[in-house]
Order: sequence, then C-alpha cells, then structure tokens
Amino acid sequence: MSFSKETKVELCAAAVPETAQQIAEAYGMVLFSKVFSSSAVTLTTESRPVAMTYSETLSALTGTIVELSVKLTRRRGENSIYTLSVPDKNDCRIIFDYFGHHTGQPSLRINRANIDGDEALPYFLRGVFLSCGNVTNPEKDYHLEFVVPHKNLASDLERIISEVSELNADPHTVNRKGSYVVYMKGSDSIQDMLTYMGAPMSALSIIQHKMVKSVRNRVNRKINSETANSNKTAAASARQLRAIKLIQDKQGLESLPDDLRELAQLRMDNPEFNLRELGEALVPPISRSGVNHRLQRLLEIAEGLPK
Repeated sequence: MSFSKETKVELCAAAVPETAQQIAEAYGMVLFSKVFSSSAVTLTTESRPVAMTYSETLSALTGTIVELSVKLTRRRGENSIYTLSVPDKNDCRIIFDYFGHHTGQPSLRINRANIDGDEALPYFLRGVFLSCGNVTNPEKDYHLEFVVPHKNLASDLERIISEVSELNADPHTVNRKGSYVVYMKGSDSIQDMLTYMGAPMSALSIIQHKMVKSVRNRVNRKINSETANSNKTAAASARQLRAIKLIQDKQGLESLPDDLRELAQLRMDNPEFNLRELGEALVPPISRSGVNHRLQRLLEIAEGLPK
C-alpha cells in the first residue's frame, strides 16, 4: 500500500465528533470530487475506506442514496477503482442545495458557511485530501498535493491553506494536464498539514524518515571524507616510495643520514601507514609534522638525482 493510501486509511479511521465537523468533511469531499453539480454527484477513488466514508457520511447528512461500483485495473499494479454516484437527479439537487449551492452559479467556489469555525476547518481539509489529495512517500520526496478540477476552487483552497496560522504553509498552484494542482513542499509543512488534518502517525513517519536520511547523510559524508583521506594518503605514499626507490637505486639508502634512512625503510615496509602511524612507529616516536619534514627532505634528495 502506498504512503498516500496509508494516510487516507488513518484519516478515515479518525473520529468526527460533531455534526458541524461532519458537514465540513463531507463538503470537502463532494466539492472537490470528480463531479459536483445539481444534476450529477460523483466521486472516484482507489481507497475503499474513502469510498465508505463518503457514502456513509453523505447519506447520513442528506438522506440520499449513494451507489457504489467497483472496477479492477492493473494500472500501477492491480487496484480497485471505486466510483460513487448519486443515481437520482432529485437527490443530486438535494445535496447541491444542502451545501448552499444553486443552479446558475458561474463557477464552483468554496461556500465558507459549511466550514463553521476554526474547529471545522481541519475536517474540511481532511475531506478535500480524501477526495483529491496525494502525499509522496517520504523516502523519495516531501510533496503533498490536491488535484483540483476547477481554477477558482484551486485558488480558494490555496487561500484557505495560507490562512491557517498553525500550518505556516506556502502553497502554490500549477496547471497539470487540464487540472489545477495545489501543492506544498518541505517536510515540516507536510508534517504540520497531516497532523492538522488528523493523521499524526503519517506525520511521525515523515519525521522518522527524515531522521534516517539525516543519519545516512552524516555517515555518507564521513565515509566520503575518510575515503578522500585514504586516497590522499595512498597517493602521497606512492610518491614517497618512488622517491625512496630512486635514492636506493642511484646511491643506496646507506648514503642517507640515520634519521632519514630509518624513515625510508619504515615507509617501504609500511606503505599503508599515514603520517601519525609512521611517527608512532619510529624510535623514539616523533610528531606528524616531524615525519612530514623528513619525508620532504627525502623527496628533495630524490629530485636532485639524475633520472
């Protein structure tokens, strides 16, 4: 099951305590569904819990009959497509009127009379998300969106989300294949939105994935740093070994002062050692800077020899 579907399951399982909040949730679902007019009311979803919530809530509030049909599809794996429709034209008009809409409106707009106070607003946004929302798996990206069929509805939704002080959200709208997509980016904004709508476990999942990503990134940076240091050590060691071999072939290591001869032999015996390890292996031990100084002297001697 996708992360988006899991989120909708969690939202559908959450209680809606008051009638005003039930109205707000149902309104979000019908207004942002596939079809909402005085002659047709239809919702299409891949989530059975969403289908049941829509059908039961709408029937309970308006006393109308909602029919359910199911179709199997192999799109993105084998899924069920649930289509909920109101077969009776008179029932469609009852629902349209119930939410304060009327025939002849130039375009659908959000009727805020159905969102009775700040306590109802989370339920309205929950209904909108159940109807047309999606949230990306946090393992891949931080993205939450609402795919809206009408431009004015998208503008109204973007404005309402922006007005919610608890969210501190910055939604944007784009046109995608004839639909208007209101979307949010950023893990913090999406966590807040999911919590606000009533899906705290989904929000917690984003926090957990973010923590895992943070740890993974720190580990990768450390590995990369250690790899880079190892590569630098290996390259420096190879250069030093070439210089020592040249000295050995041209004049012999016995020509070197005792301190350089000891270090040259130690380097040949331990090509993988870094400066600290070379210094600790000398008798008596010396510092990294002391080792580096002696190696530079070996390199200078080698550079002065005929190739």
